[in-house]
Amino acid sequence: MDFAAEIAKLKKEKNAVLLAHYYQIPEIQEAADYIGDSLALARKAVETTADIIVFAGVHFMAETAKILNPGRKVLLPDISAGCSLADACDAGELARMKQELPGYKVVSYVNCSAKVKCLSDIICTSGNALKIIESFPKDEKILFVPDKNLGAYINRQTGRQMKLWPGSCQIHDILNAEKVLKLKISKPHAKVIAHPECNAAVLEIADFIGSTAAMLNFITQDPAQEYIVATETGILHQMQKLCPQKHFIVASNDETCACNDCPYMKLNTMEKLYRCLRDESPEIILDPETIEQARKPIEAMLRLS
Repeated sequence: MDFAAEIAKLKKEKNAVLLAHYYQIPEIQEAADYIGDSLALARKAVETTADIIVFAGVHFMAETAKILNPGRKVLLPDISAGCSLADACDAGELARMKQELPGYKVVSYVNCSAKVKCLSDIICTSGNALKIIESFPKDEKILFVPDKNLGAYINRQTGRQMKLWPGSCQIHDILNAEKVLKLKISKPHAKVIAHPECNAAVLEIADFIGSTAAMLNFITQDPAQEYIVATETGILHQMQKLCPQKHFIVASNDETCACNDCPYMKLNTMEKLYRCLRDESPEIILDPETIEQARKPIEAMLRLS
C-alpha cells in the first residue's frame, strides 16, 4: 500500500491536519502538514480549523493539542508513545511537594502529563524557557518541573536558584561528554550543537545550545560546514533539507550505531498513521475539569511567547 497517498486522501476526506515533531521518521515528516518543536506545534494546534488533529509525536504532545482544542478529535498513532521525562514526574508527588513548598511558583516544562500541567502556574518549552523564567521577579521562588538539566541550564544562565525536579530525558541525559569530546577532537572543524536537555558536561562542550527550532535556524546562519548534533536523530532530516551541502554527525552514546533514537517517538509508523486516520483511533480523551485546569498555564505561556 502507498501509505503516503492513502494518508493524504484520508486527511482531505476527513478534514484532518497532521502535526509532526522533528523527531519523527522522515516519511512522517514528509506527510505532515506542519513540522515543528513543541512550541510551534502548540501554536498550530490553536490555529487549526481541522475537525481532526493527528499528532505524530508522543502522548503529552497530543494531550496538549486536546487541551487547546477540546471540541476537536485528537488522535495519536500509537497510544503507548510516552516520554521518559514526562513519566519522571508523578502528579501526586508534585502535589505533595507543592504543600511542602508554600509560596513557590511551579514552572513546568511542556514534557509533562496533563495532570502535572493542572498543578502548574505556567508551562515552558526549550525554546522559550529562558524568557518564561525571566518574566518572574528575580526573588521569585520557583520549582522547575520535571527536567533537571534544562532547569540547571537556566539557573546558570540567569543566576537563579530554582528548585529542580530530579527528572531527565533518557535520550539527552545519556549522552556522554567524554565521547562527544573525542568526536569533536576527531572532527576539529565541526561545531557541537546541543539541546538544553543534555547534561551540563555535554553543554559545556557545545558551541551552540538551543531548542530543535533554534538549532535549525543556527545551521542556516552559521558558516561552518560540519556539525556534531547532540539531540535526537530525527532532526537530521530537516537539517539535510535546509543545508544539503553541510555534514551532520549524531552524537551517539552507542559506538555501534551513529544514531540517538527516542524509542517512544519511533513507535509511530506510516502504517499506524494510516490506520489511525482510517479508524479515527486511538483518540486522546481528557475530562473537562482536567482540560480547564491544564489550559490555563499553557495559555499563560502562549501569551508570553
